[in-house]
Amino acid sequence: MLKFSDEFWTSTSGDLSQRREALAVPAVVDGPGDAVRIVVDPADRRQPWIGAGAAITDAAASLIWNSMDAERRHEFLDDCFNPERGGFSVVRVPLGSCEPAAQPYYTYDDVPFGEHDNTLSKFSLGEGEPGAPDATKDLKHIVPVLQEILAINPAVKIIASPWSAPAWMKNTGHLCQGGRLRFGEWTGNGFDPMHDSFEGCYARYFVRYVEEMAKLGIPIWGVTVQNEPSNAPKWPAMMWTLKEQAAFVHDFLRPAMNERFPEMRIFVNDDSTHNLMWPVRDLVTPDQASSIDGLTVHTYEGPYENFFNASRAYPHWTLGMTERRCMIDETPEDAAHIMSGVIGNWLVRNGEGFIALWNLALDERGLPNQVGATGRRGVVTVHHETGGVIRNLEYFMLRAFGQDVEPGSVVVRSSNHTPDGWSGGLGSVAFLAPDGGVSAHIYNPTGEPIEAAVTINGMGGAWQKVVVPAWGTVTMHKNHHPINQSTVPNDDQFELNPLPADLAGDVPPGKTRMRN
Repeated sequence: MLKFSDEFWTSTSGDLSQRREALAVPAVVDGPGDAVRIVVDPADRRQPWIGAGAAITDAAASLIWNSMDAERRHEFLDDCFNPERGGFSVVRVPLGSCEPAAQPYYTYDDVPFGEHDNTLSKFSLGEGEPGAPDATKDLKHIVPVLQEILAINPAVKIIASPWSAPAWMKNTGHLCQGGRLRFGEWTGNGFDPMHDSFEGCYARYFVRYVEEMAKLGIPIWGVTVQNEPSNAPKWPAMMWTLKEQAAFVHDFLRPAMNERFPEMRIFVNDDSTHNLMWPVRDLVTPDQASSIDGLTVHTYEGPYENFFNASRAYPHWTLGMTERRCMIDETPEDAAHIMSGVIGNWLVRNGEGFIALWNLALDERGLPNQVGATGRRGVVTVHHETGGVIRNLEYFMLRAFGQDVEPGSVVVRSSNHTPDGWSGGLGSVAFLAPDGGVSAHIYNPTGEPIEAAVTINGMGGAWQKVVVPAWGTVTMHKNHHPINQSTVPNDDQFELNPLPADLAGDVPPGKTRMRN
């Protein structure tokens, strides 16, 4: 019978009355009895697992940098990103301004519409020393927080996504409300596509960003072409079809990256699955696909089954989830269904290789942002005055991946009794680590506890029984080597206030839900 020298089991309920509570290792019994069977099969291997984490937006970074003193900030980031603790290993950052932001919107090359800067001579990540009160743009909040994260875990993978090109590169002359790149137009002196077209100039803008971040000790692992290219909201945005993204990558962005950063990962889509209405192979040619490393999705809108239009297109592509958040007033059931059900179960089982949730931190009102929208929540809630922290269900979902699943693992087959992640019976995902360790997450999408019986291929008829709480998750981690059994710190206590009177006006609860 397959034996492991070390085991670690935890339980997290949807209402967080259990918060990765360590369980006694279940006894081995001869049969499953009436319990729901979960069979983990390391012999049936699927996609590589890269990791999980969240976005460091200007809003999130401003809270981490300004609301926390240095000691509390380090404790918080160490709890999240230290591989011996929370193990978060993926970070998404905006390439330029996004919403939410603590600063007015910006790009790295802002000149008045009608002027051109085809040489990018005015390109700047910001002025001042990183983290200084008078620093600007990325240097004010994002850069110093990333530098501290990388000091804790140098292997964190950073994915950068633009919300908009500089306004002078767009047909509208504005950062916000969508608009499009000035396709087929020229800037500079000549007709060299890489140097004199707006597409070529914008591709070089990406490369310059990666260069400047590298100078600050921040390696960019991957970029997406555009955040939510189907969305034209009142914050920075730009519209692209998937066909246009693929052509831009193949003709401009990949050639530009090849000159300086040929290993750069480039992803397309970066939008909810409603944007994948047609088979990707009908929109992206094999030649174009060879220049693209993968495709990412958000999970604000379905149908989620559209994911299959992409997941079965090009086998070499890496698939990832790059954005979703909940609201402060989200019920445990609704939050668990999207976080543990759709993202942590259904998408992983169907090819997802990494997870990046939305803001790592927002405050007790859902701020800061530039549009006055309250009620949104981060992976954690940070009190804007005291720096106190409340960890939300999103944190516990990410920690289940970060603490129990080593980056470089592969997803393996395991029993699943939910067709979509949020209905039916118990769901599961499982992983085989490079060192032979096996881990599994068992998710209960119902309002009642369910007993599971777990076995691993190689254990014969030996089963271990465990109760999975309502809307909750049980994690199992087995290894031949010592396992990370660190515990979650206690939360601070403070009142959540998603609708402060000075911002809410007459808007009733539930009507402040904005997609980003």
